[in-house]
Amino acid sequence: MWARIVSAIVGVWLVASPGVLGYGGRAAVNDRIVGPVIAAIAIVAAAGVTRELRWAELPLGLWLLIAPWTLGYHNPVLAAQSMIAGFVLLALVPFRGRVRASYGGGWRVLWSDHGDT
Repeated sequence: MWARIVSAIVGVWLVASPGVLGYGGRAAVNDRIVGPVIAAIAIVAAAGVTRELRWAELPLGLWLLIAPWTLGYHNPVLAAQSMIAGFVLLALVPFRGRVRASYGGGWRVLWSDHGDT
């Protein structure tokens, strides 16, 4: 759960950072698009039944690592911010949290034969 909270904070920071740090252009547009997606994924993945959704943060973290070069950030502070956010997301993706309950077993249970007729 703590990893999803930190991921959500990273997403919210990306949304707020253009206003806080006063930058615009491609970096601001990127942060305002990617930030809410990260925050939403983190919040939904905090629930036990949807925790596997956290893996959707992996490509977003990778994107944040390469965005400074792909989008041509000219400010090294913005490039560093993007890369730090990407590294944080990539580091947090594997942490799934404590399993507190089982939710049926998914497709495996649906197709298995339990002798019920």
